[in-house]
Amino acid sequence: MPDRFANTQASLSGPASSGFAITPSDSADLPEATRALYVGTGGHLSVRMLSGEVLTLSNVPAGGLLPLRVTRVFATGTTAVAIAGLV
Repeated sequence: MPDRFANTQASLSGPASSGFAITPSDSADLPEATRALYVGTGGHLSVRMLSGEVLTLSNVPAGGLLPLRVTRVFATGTTAVAIAGLV
């Protein structure tokens, strides 16, 4: 399939070009830092940011797209499900 943007530099403000399903874990980092998170079913989301900071986002809505650079989604404190990492 042709890609008219193949010769364009990727940036954090541009669209994601790949993604992966996330299973929250208290011990395992994500395979790579995300550009954004998609939350299929809303709830709380406990994450470690790329900076190392840990925070919990409360009441994230279903279908929410969060422009977050995260390295881990924790099982403890996360009630949201169907989470995808976009890169």
